[in-house]
Amino acid sequence: MAQNSSTEQVVQMNLDYYNNRDIEGFMRCFSEDIAIYSFADHTLTAKGLDEVRKLYTALFESSPTLHSTIVKRIVFDNKVIDHESIVGRKGSADILELVLIYEVKNDKIYKITVIRK
Repeated sequence: MAQNSSTEQVVQMNLDYYNNRDIEGFMRCFSEDIAIYSFADHTLTAKGLDEVRKLYTALFESSPTLHSTIVKRIVFDNKVIDHESIVGRKGSADILELVLIYEVKNDKIYKITVIRK
């Protein structure tokens, strides 16, 4: 049970930092070998702390009203599956819905798989 609660805590902290556009806090939640994948075609979006920092620094800077709300969360072993509703991405008023599968090891997120509609 402890694994599940710490797994969920690290993902929730990561989301809180995301919503505050706090790149330093956000990056502390990731392992050095963090990898972000697209579910649709299994392509690698970003690998390693430098690439992830670059990607999210640009996003945070271009999205002053960025906010993600959890529609539904499933915690399963070392995974957290979040259905997110995101507004303010790159200044857009449109709602972006994503499902993110976070995988956690040693209290750090090491893999994220993103499912887009």
